Amino acid sequence: MIIFCQKKIIVRFTRQQQLLSALPIKVTGAFLTGLCLSLLFAACTANNAINTTAVSANNSNPTKASVVRIGYQKSAILLKSKGLLEKRLQPEGVSVEWIEFPAGPQLLEAMNVGSVDFGHTGESPPIFAQAAGAAITYIAGIVPSAASSAILVPKNSAIKTVNDLKGKKIAFQKGSSAHYMLVQILEKNGLKYSDIQPIYLPPADARAAFVKGSVNAWSIWDPFYAAAEKSADTRVLIDGTGINKQGGYYLASKNFANQQPAIVKAILEEIQNLEQWSDQNRAEVAATLSPILGIDLETMQKSTNRRKFGITPITPELITLQQEVADKFSELKLIPKPINVREAMLTPEQYAAFSPKNQ
Repeated sequence: MIIFCQKKIIVRFTRQQQLLSALPIKVTGAFLTGLCLSLLFAACTANNAINTTAVSANNSNPTKASVVRIGYQKSAILLKSKGLLEKRLQPEGVSVEWIEFPAGPQLLEAMNVGSVDFGHTGESPPIFAQAAGAAITYIAGIVPSAASSAILVPKNSAIKTVNDLKGKKIAFQKGSSAHYMLVQILEKNGLKYSDIQPIYLPPADARAAFVKGSVNAWSIWDPFYAAAEKSADTRVLIDGTGINKQGGYYLASKNFANQQPAIVKAILEEIQNLEQWSDQNRAEVAATLSPILGIDLETMQKSTNRRKFGITPITPELITLQQEVADKFSELKLIPKPINVREAMLTPEQYAAFSPKNQ
C-alpha cells in the first residue's frame, strides 16, 4: 500500500506483497513497484531541497537531527527488530524512522531525493547512483558473504554450466550486487555480458518470472536465495564463492554525513555490536528472523549460517575495488559516464572520527 504524508510518499510493503511467499505470483509487481517509486520520487523531488531531519548545508552551525531515517532491506531487518538504535539515540532526543525497500537501487534513489538519511546496499547501487548525480557518500564497508548470492535455474533445466547461459534470459535487479556477480561469473567463464538476455526486475518480480518460467535463470541474494531454494523447485547453478570480493557498503546522504557525525558514529557502533553478537549467536538470529520474514526456521538457519558478519572501515583497498566495479559498468555502458568513486568518499579525518575498527 502507499501511505501519503505531508510533501512526501513512503512506500510500504504488506506481507502479501513479500516475495518470500512460496506460491507463484503473476508478474505485475514491476508495474506496481515502478508506480510506487515514481510517486515517491516525484513527490519528494518537489521537496528535494528540504530535509526535515537536518539543517541546510549552508548553515555553518548545524544542529543535531531530531529524526534519522534509515532505509533497509530484508537482510538488515535484525537491526530494526532489536530496537538497538532507538535505545541508543532516544536519550539524545533522536528518534528512528525505518523505511523498507526491495533492493539497493531504490533505497539510494530515495536517499538522493532526501527521503532517507542512512542505509546499506551491495557494491553496485552506489555506482549507478553516483553516475546519476546522487549526493551520497560511503560510510563503512560490509564483510563479504560470497556464498550468500547465487545464479539459480529450475531444477529440471537443461542449463548445467555457466556456458549454457549463452542466449538465455536471466532475471536480476539492475544495478544490484547480483548484477555485478553475474557480470563477474560470465567473464570468468569466457562469456560476454552481451551473450545473455538481461531481464531487469526487482526481487519480487524476478521470483515471479522465475517460477512462471518466463526467464531461464535468476541472479539473487539471501534471504531470497534461501527461500527460493526451499520453495521454488530450484537448482543452484553457481554461487558467488571465489567471485565477489566485496560485501557492500553503509551509505548516507552527503548532508547527513557532514552534519551529523555523532549520530553516524552511534549508528555504526550499534551495527558493529550487533554484527559481533550475531556471529556468535547464529541460531538465535535465525529464530528471531524466521517469523519476521515469514521464512521457515530451517531455511532461515541455512541463510544465516552462510553469511559473514561484520563491518570494516573504508580503506584504500576498498576504494580500489569499488573503482574496478565502476570501471566495469562504464566499460559495459551500463552507466551514462565514467565516475571517480573517490568523489563520493569522505576525508580520512572524517572516517577516523567514526569508522569501526577491524576486530
